[in-house]
Amino acid sequence: MSVSMTGPGEVAAPVESSKSAMTWGPIFGGAAAAIGVTLILLLLGSGLGLTMVSPWSGQSSSLGTLGITAAIWLVVVQWLSSALGGYVTGRLRTRWAAVHTDEIFFRDTAHGFISWALATIFVAGFLASSLTSLAGAGAQAVGSTAQAVGSIAATAGTAAASSATSPLDLSTAYFTDALLRPDQARAAAPSNDAAATSEVSRILLNGAAEGQIPDDDKAYLATIVSARTGLSEADARARVDTVLKRIEDAKVATQKAADEARKAASTTALLGSLSLLIGAFIAAAAAAFGGSQRDEEEDLIVTSRI
Repeated sequence: MSVSMTGPGEVAAPVESSKSAMTWGPIFGGAAAAIGVTLILLLLGSGLGLTMVSPWSGQSSSLGTLGITAAIWLVVVQWLSSALGGYVTGRLRTRWAAVHTDEIFFRDTAHGFISWALATIFVAGFLASSLTSLAGAGAQAVGSTAQAVGSIAATAGTAAASSATSPLDLSTAYFTDALLRPDQARAAAPSNDAAATSEVSRILLNGAAEGQIPDDDKAYLATIVSARTGLSEADARARVDTVLKRIEDAKVATQKAADEARKAASTTALLGSLSLLIGAFIAAAAAAFGGSQRDEEEDLIVTSRI
């Protein structure tokens, strides 16, 4: 505490207020208003979004349109709720007497920011719990589906039991097949359907893991296809190339979908963080505006002089 001498025998000391500069009542009130508006607008957006989706082919909006619309709506929700919550926070606080104008402005902006932070934390927790519930329901559905698939697989599990499961077992089985391939593959292929199917599956799986199928494997596949279907070697090789091309196209399509999902997630994260920053600024500015309007209404108490 600093002191100063004003005259002989006099000491001037700064006056410290006994009241805190933080007023929690308006903060909680503004946060509650922002939360209420956010939930209302989210429900409204969900209803509008469902009107854009249809189970009938050709009657739904594209995924890109739905994603852009949802992102824009979330930004609008954030900004509107932040503005209302901050304004309510500024208007509900009491007048600070004997406080500098700059200090009043800082307190109003700080109150608006804290109100926005509380509302954001609550809404984030609400959305997280909702997503967790949806994920739990999805996991239960997946578990039921897996149980059904398991019961079906149990009835036809002879081939599955003989196939490799781990990458090491798959690699070992593939190289074992390569060592034991008969010279007369055309004659041996029709004799054991399950063995031929398993061997072809292992070749395809190994090719998917390695990124390509060697030419000798392609020739062996063409020999097995020719023996089992009665096609000529050239037609069998063409069929093998066609199937491998379809597998490669499916792989590329999967990678493209994953890359688009990554870009969409990155864009959503960046847009969400920018929206939150702007929402915080709007809440602080709205609180300062509401506080200034509150201070314009000045009540005067008239007392008589004695």
